[in-house]
Parts: sequence; C-alpha cells; structure tokens
Amino acid sequence: MISDKTDNVEFVEEKQERKESKLGSIKDLLDGSLIANDFIVRQLPYIVFLVFLAFIYIANRYNAEKVVRESIELTKEINELRAEAITTSSELMFISKQSEVSKLVEKRGLGLKESVEPPRKIVIEE
Repeated sequence: MISDKTDNVEFVEEKQERKESKLGSIKDLLDGSLIANDFIVRQLPYIVFLVFLAFIYIANRYNAEKVVRESIELTKEINELRAEAITTSSELMFISKQSEVSKLVEKRGLGLKESVEPPRKIVIEE
C-alpha cells in the first residue's frame, strides 16, 4: 500500500511540473493570469526593451519618409530655380547687345548717340 501512494505522488508532481512549464493559453491571456506568470514577469524588462526599440524604429521610419519628401520638394524647387536662372541670363545677354542697347536708348528718348569714332589708346610716356 505504501508503494501505491508513492506512485500517486509522483504522478501529481509530474502534472504540476507540466503546468508550470506551460507558457499559457488563450484562456490565460483573456483572464490576465498569463501576465502574472513568473516567466513573463522575469522577461518583462526584455519585453519593455523590445517595445521601446519598436517605437524608435517606427519614429525613425516616419522621420526618414519626411526627409525623403522634403528632398523631393527641394529637388523640384532647384530645377525650377535653375530654369528661371537660365531664362534670366539669356534675357540679360539679349538686352546687353549693342544693337538692343541703342534701340532702348532711342525708344526712351535719352538723347544719347552712338560714337562713330573708334576708341583711341592713351599712351603716357615717362
């Protein structure tokens, strides 16, 4: 009879070991006993660290997308400004021609006349 009790005790201990090693089920998750599990409590700092890293990763992703959007907008603005600079430069070159300057002077009636004599070089001898 004593041996029968020993067998039963071993069987009960074995069930308890299985229950302790069991990580959890949906029922444990729903009633909240999974969070109170000793294994989960020991791993809590690691879980918090992983959640923190996930938040940093998400924030970094949003920041990277924002930088890319700004870069695209600045590239478009640079292209527009480059085209405007080329247009302005070509207009300035056209207006700076001698024939265009003389037309503008006559049109505005400034009373200036174009020199017919070629320029002379002044030489100073010492």
